[in-house]
Amino acid sequence: MLAARLPSILPPLNPAELLEVSMIHSIAGQLPGGKLSDRRPFRTPHHSATMAAMVGGGLRAKPGEASLAHNGVLFLDEFPEFTPQVLDALRQPLETAECIIARANHRVSYPAAIQLVAAMNPCRCGMAGEPGRTCARGPRCMADYQARISGPLMDRIDIRIDVPAVSAADLLKPAAAESSEVVARRVARARAMQIDRFAVLGHADLTSNARASTSLIEKIAAPDAAGLQLLRDAAEKMKFSARGYHRVLKVARTLADLDGAVTVGRIHLAEAISYRIAGERLQAAA
Repeated sequence: MLAARLPSILPPLNPAELLEVSMIHSIAGQLPGGKLSDRRPFRTPHHSATMAAMVGGGLRAKPGEASLAHNGVLFLDEFPEFTPQVLDALRQPLETAECIIARANHRVSYPAAIQLVAAMNPCRCGMAGEPGRTCARGPRCMADYQARISGPLMDRIDIRIDVPAVSAADLLKPAAAESSEVVARRVARARAMQIDRFAVLGHADLTSNARASTSLIEKIAAPDAAGLQLLRDAAEKMKFSARGYHRVLKVARTLADLDGAVTVGRIHLAEAISYRIAGERLQAAA
């Protein structure tokens, strides 16, 4: 449900993005009546999807789900139930923002600048870690299930959060929460800050921190002294890869933008690192 609400807080497509999305959907034959929408794509393929369905292919090399979600969200529910080959096929699109389909008689490249969102149970039976419940197969069930997600793919996921089960009491007495409209305004302000910053630096083609190069993100997300020391300690203790290091900086820079802060502070880095800890624990368990 949370993933389905994500498009409602994202900024609407600008004219250039709208044209790109429309062209991809037209090629795939998924633009009935020529109707256009400024709402970002939200694709939810079933876990039985093949590699061609996910990244593109077939007789006419049509775009797959990753390209159909370009400039939008690709949501993969029951993440480990996808075949490992299909999941690992997403590693290159997540890095380069494009899907390259190479065949004997042709080569096609489709854009795939996506926001990947995935959801999974801690183990196959779904009982591991739940208060008052135990997994029938013990720790091995969780380790085997989580091991279906490769380390390089997990390293490309910036934010990993454990979501506890919702109890009946939570449903009977729901807590106060922000509406999507309020969150969307905060996201729009942060995105406007990023666009203005990139324009000043001569990168008018960039619209979000996620698409910034490593050298650029090191420049715009340079932390203060306290934050730098925290980042060094965390990188050494948790053995961050080079990719993981730069992705922590991107998340911290975005958190600072949401706060309206000019400089990335220790608090922003601490939050960005905490979002990555859960994933490191998963890899250790696997």
